[in-house]
Amino acid sequence: MTTIPTVVVTPSAAAEAYARTARDAAGGTATDFGSTMEKALDQAVQTGHAADEQAMQAVSGGGNLTEVVAALSHAQLTLQTATAIRDRVVQAYQDIIKMPI
Repeated sequence: MTTIPTVVVTPSAAAEAYARTARDAAGGTATDFGSTMEKALDQAVQTGHAADEQAMQAVSGGGNLTEVVAALSHAQLTLQTATAIRDRVVQAYQDIIKMPI
């Protein structure tokens, strides 16, 4: 049994990747951080839904096992990335709160 490799994603790399995606989708114009994060979360939710649909097809006997495993692995990696970004944002918020005025 093989394991899925763990990918370390820094917040800046994730933000740059989502900003590039947003610029490409918007025709080359940059968007703000909030809308970039909203799009990223929407894509993460869609990835989860796609994995659920693949799993339901497999349970009903109509899905390809390789596609199901790939979809579930992609959903797991997306969730790990979202969790890592959330943890970094919370840590940054806590660091800001601890700063003396």
